[in-house]
Amino acid sequence: MPEAQHPDDGVQVDMISAERMDGLRTMEKIRLILDGVHDGNIVILEKGLDPEEESKLIEVTMSEISPDGFTGIEIETYPTGSGDTSLFGKLMGKSGESKLTVIGPANRIETLHKDENLISTLIHKQ
Repeated sequence: MPEAQHPDDGVQVDMISAERMDGLRTMEKIRLILDGVHDGNIVILEKGLDPEEESKLIEVTMSEISPDGFTGIEIETYPTGSGDTSLFGKLMGKSGESKLTVIGPANRIETLHKDENLISTLIHKQ
């Protein structure tokens, strides 16, 4: 992923398309996600991981947690329905048959509320 400079008070959000993820093997997907999260970024996947990939992501994450560094990830998956295909529609869970996944550092992202019509997340400064 290209390095982007963001101010100390900002949060970088990496939105990764389904097309980019489709061309990667499982470990490449996991590395792409975790490299972004290690940098303190929030990663949003247009098309979520399948259950095996999500399990592997959690397994690799657990092996990388350290007391003085990486604290792990927070992951939320939002199933999407049919209808609206816009980004806003996807964020609100109203797009095709796929699922939207939000992944971030456990010490920076906190889901406050989630239902079929609203996603409320708090992102803490580093």
